[in-house]
Amino acid sequence: MRAFRFSLQKVLELRSHREREKEVVLGRALGLLHEIETSLAVLGEERLRAAAEQFSRAHGAEEILAFDRYIRRLDESQERFLREAAMAELKLAEAREEYLEAARDRKALDKLKERRLAEYREARKLEETKNLDDISQGAPARRAVTGMV
Repeated sequence: MRAFRFSLQKVLELRSHREREKEVVLGRALGLLHEIETSLAVLGEERLRAAAEQFSRAHGAEEILAFDRYIRRLDESQERFLREAAMAELKLAEAREEYLEAARDRKALDKLKERRLAEYREARKLEETKNLDDISQGAPARRAVTGMV
């Protein structure tokens, strides 16, 4: 009997490759979201520090206004990062869905390959049993022909 060969092996390899690509895209989206969240945390800490510093000691009106402008700029940056985080979360959800779809496609072919391999092994076992039966049934006939008892 010939060796097992899965006829859709190339398709399975392509789907596995596609799944790995989607996994990389998912990782990048997750990394970007993490960077944005880290930046938001740093901005929040900086805003708290600046607000505390603004009124911590006697500053002149010009310094208080400078702190106020700085805090507003931090707030604007924070709003921008929040919008970016929302967009990154949408992209992350999309990337996750694409990855899960690619994984489902690959798993379907993996299961089909496993089923076909099990069928192949069963057929091979049946053929081997048949061959052994033929050999064992042919032994008495060979002995009779050769004259051996």
